[in-house]
Amino acid sequence: MSALGFILFCMGPLLVSASIELAKNSTPLTFDEAFSRLYGDQNLMILNEPGTCVQIRLDEHNGSGFKSQKPYLYSLFSSSIKLPANNYTAGVVVTFYASNNEAFRDSHDELDFEFLGHADGTNWVLQTNVYGNGSVSRGREERYDLNWFDPTEDFHRYSILWTENWIVFYVDDVAIREVKRVDGMGGDYPSKPMNLYATIWDGSGWATQGGRYKVNYTYAPFAAQYSDLVINGCSISMDPTHQQQPDCMDAPRFVTNFNGLMPEEIQKMRDLRIKSLTYSYCHNPSRYPTPLPECTIYT
Repeated sequence: MSALGFILFCMGPLLVSASIELAKNSTPLTFDEAFSRLYGDQNLMILNEPGTCVQIRLDEHNGSGFKSQKPYLYSLFSSSIKLPANNYTAGVVVTFYASNNEAFRDSHDELDFEFLGHADGTNWVLQTNVYGNGSVSRGREERYDLNWFDPTEDFHRYSILWTENWIVFYVDDVAIREVKRVDGMGGDYPSKPMNLYATIWDGSGWATQGGRYKVNYTYAPFAAQYSDLVINGCSISMDPTHQQQPDCMDAPRFVTNFNGLMPEEIQKMRDLRIKSLTYSYCHNPSRYPTPLPECTIYT
């Protein structure tokens, strides 16, 4: 394929948003200027010039992944992603997430998109999660059946808006989840600088129907592609002691001024959740007899 062919093949949808201007001043980053290889070098490929489209693969030997060179505090993280098109992807986990688990091993924060593969004839599952201050025992998972498009046929944009008081997960710039910081959350709200990560790996033990279906490497390699990677936020020089929290004076206005979704955005989110939400921690009385304090439930 020609270089032009790679550029066209890796071109994702344009960034658009009526209320918070997700795209404004959000120039896609090249791999070399903003990211570094995390593991599985042989399974990571740059597909175009100037390097705005990246492919990561899982095979019988290894997965692969990359991470941002810098940590960020309160930012927009966004990418157009195309998932593996294999007929059988059970056990495969593709991720796009922010975390600081390397710097804060016992008190890490995390914001997750996790794409969970399928057995024949079923859809990919999208899982979102929010962790703050190592609160892994209070998982805030939500799962959605990706039934309103085929995530393997074309690129779709997945975005995380993280501000001091709000977290919003978007698919194609339509909100699918909004979390408001409330006093009762305490340290559970992510508030420390995080790096951005993208990985693909073998999650046979849990990913597809609780581990019922495993990765079948007869269908390998499994390849995911990321294009138009955007980080628009506050770049941080981490304090080596991890004690001092830096100021974020250079965060973009749509991050610092965000004050929740507009009514029409909330309605679109409700409509999508009715159609596609299959699990929410806010609806799990056996796990949380009293819902966690931020549980504003959109149904």
